[in-house]
Amino acid sequence: DIDHLNLRVQKELVEWLNWLKADTGFDGWRFDFAKGYSADVAKIYIDHSEPSFAVAEIWTSLAYGGDGKPNLNQDQHRQELVNWVDKVGGKGPATTFDFTTKGILNVAVEGELWRLRGTDGKAPGMIGWWPAKAVTFVDNHDTGSTQHMWPFPSDRVMQGYAYVLTHPGTPCIFYDHFFDWGLKEEIDRLVSVRTRHGIHSESKLQIIEADADLYLAEIDGKVIVKLGPRYDVGNLIPGGFKVAAHGNDYAVW
Repeated sequence: DIDHLNLRVQKELVEWLNWLKADTGFDGWRFDFAKGYSADVAKIYIDHSEPSFAVAEIWTSLAYGGDGKPNLNQDQHRQELVNWVDKVGGKGPATTFDFTTKGILNVAVEGELWRLRGTDGKAPGMIGWWPAKAVTFVDNHDTGSTQHMWPFPSDRVMQGYAYVLTHPGTPCIFYDHFFDWGLKEEIDRLVSVRTRHGIHSESKLQIIEADADLYLAEIDGKVIVKLGPRYDVGNLIPGGFKVAAHGNDYAVW
């Protein structure tokens, strides 16, 4: 174990981080198991190494109901993520992985897409509150891969990417999905749509529909994404939009 309250430990870790920046070219940090030490300590490391980007893994359990599924209201869960960024410094480079969105999306794609609209009409994860500081993902080395701790439904992974790659927040792509699952081309198409239309972490999200079998949203007035098996949505798509990417139960205009 590392005693992060020990001043010598702090000094040596700061020196190591600055060595990584100056000598090896790293310019961003991932804080693994950030619940294991205080945000005040993380702030010391960030303030004294000045990375371009920093993201924390704060993985806590969602609030579950008696049916074993997540409650619709996950405000307490995402508040914990927001609190960490606040304490580290909201104007700096600190972000957190949006585990709230991950947990809700896991269940939503299994025929409960209504979950993707919160009670305030916005996205129910951290991206609904502070998208500039939310790093969205479908799976990572802990949740998916060999550890398989909280995996996304394997037959619906591309619905997950259709969501995170068109929505606000800073999306990341899981190595396994991109290189090992044969999804590279599909993911690439979604990345191209995001890049081409300048979708960014603070893009404006308007949720058009959120039912069991259909989620439809418009981003920045430039991109529309559909998740779910409902096919006939033509009457909901404004004129001038053309399909740019599509796959199993998702489409992007």
